[in-house]
Amino acid sequence: MSNDDTLAAIRRFLARQHVVTLAVGQGEALWCADCFYALDAPTMTLYLLTSPTSHHGRLMSVNPRVAGTVAHQTRSVAKIQGIQFHGRVACLEGEAAAAAYALYYRRFPLARARPSPVWGLRLMRVKMTDNTCGFGHKRHWARQGEPVGVY
Repeated sequence: MSNDDTLAAIRRFLARQHVVTLAVGQGEALWCADCFYALDAPTMTLYLLTSPTSHHGRLMSVNPRVAGTVAHQTRSVAKIQGIQFHGRVACLEGEAAAAAYALYYRRFPLARARPSPVWGLRLMRVKMTDNTCGFGHKRHWARQGEPVGVY
């Protein structure tokens, strides 16, 4: 499978899901958080809303390196799909924030009722498990300059 096909499959999967689990930390302080997201497919960026005073918001503010998962919920082993990733996250401002809010609110209109800062999670490396292509089938994608391989 070509890198273009791999990226297209990952984008299709991410576009069909809506919850990301983030793993964040600084030193001994580790935390996981589930967040709704909107995908900006061309830039492979997930936009999410969260308060910088939440536990994970405080940790992301001091350490922008995050890891996480997006998983399809199914009872059938043959239909398991999900990604593991690492990336960099930042609280957005100005034009970048305006564009991110537009995309996020288009996907989650009710979120306007509870305003919160918007963050951009730039995916750097992704490993996708896709059992719909055979048990344990893996796809790997990395942003240019990032190592690609088994991880």
